[in-house]
Amino acid sequence: MIISRTPFRISFFGGGTDYPAWYREHGGAVLSTAINKYCYITCRYLPPFHDFKHLIRYYKREEAQSVDDIQHPSVRECLKFLEFEQGIDLVHHADLPARSGLGSSSTFTVGLLHALYALKHEMPTKRQLAINAINIEQDRIGEHVGSQDQVAAAFGGLNKIEFGGLQEISVRPLIMRPERFEALQQHMMLFFTGYSRTASEVAADQIAQIPNKTANLRQMMQLVEEAESLLLSKEDRLNDFGRLLHEQWMLKREMSSRISTPEIDSIFDTAMKAGALGGKLLGAGSGGFMMMFVEPDKQKAVATALDKLLHVPFRFDTLGSQIIYYSQHDQY
Repeated sequence: MIISRTPFRISFFGGGTDYPAWYREHGGAVLSTAINKYCYITCRYLPPFHDFKHLIRYYKREEAQSVDDIQHPSVRECLKFLEFEQGIDLVHHADLPARSGLGSSSTFTVGLLHALYALKHEMPTKRQLAINAINIEQDRIGEHVGSQDQVAAAFGGLNKIEFGGLQEISVRPLIMRPERFEALQQHMMLFFTGYSRTASEVAADQIAQIPNKTANLRQMMQLVEEAESLLLSKEDRLNDFGRLLHEQWMLKREMSSRISTPEIDSIFDTAMKAGALGGKLLGAGSGGFMMMFVEPDKQKAVATALDKLLHVPFRFDTLGSQIIYYSQHDQY
């Protein structure tokens, strides 16, 4: 039996420049971090005492005779990709809900690949996990997703991730002073807006708008550079990070009419009036989690102003996808 644990992610800057339709021509960059909220995948070979071959449990329960019969697209394509012939028993658990802006679908795919590789007694690199997950989601399933979520889930940590060029993907950890790293975490607040959506649908509209939004995307890439310089600076200008987040959110809202809603705008305005310096809706848009940058002494006021929303404390994750349980048993 195998259990993998794979982190969700928060994207600070550059979201939208990680779509292949953009970065294969212009290059792209994001600044993001994995967080200590996880997706868990438990899998084993299914004992042959059932009248079905595969048992898959997530928010649905599937009993399938063949891989082609599996409805869950990621499970089906991962099993095909790794050429599994034996029956699989698979269970999914998660700390946070799906369709909430934290890269949950890509986290699932990375964690599933990791668990299945381990079941075959193979140890993939983090880069291999990320690249294969991107291939499965974008090419095999045909989802409208970018390339940052898979990388963040596989690698973990606070990184600048660049897209395009010969390497296609380059991951550079931000090596910050410990006190600055801690201060950055202490300024972050995460709220669940309660409005969920399918990221692929919202992203499809964003991708269609790329030719008309070149200036916005170039500005977003520039904000990645500014944010990186600010975090690595020895100057005490951390509050400027929050102001950059506000600028990023304003640019992102212009990418598609489906990214924000009047309800989301109201939540954001309420947080800002209560003392937040900046923030953004996470993921493709239209709902899910909202991240706010708030000085520690003003967080109580912001939490009170948003008391109808669920506040979710978190820390940064530095390990990425891991196999946390591995037990060999005789195969049937």
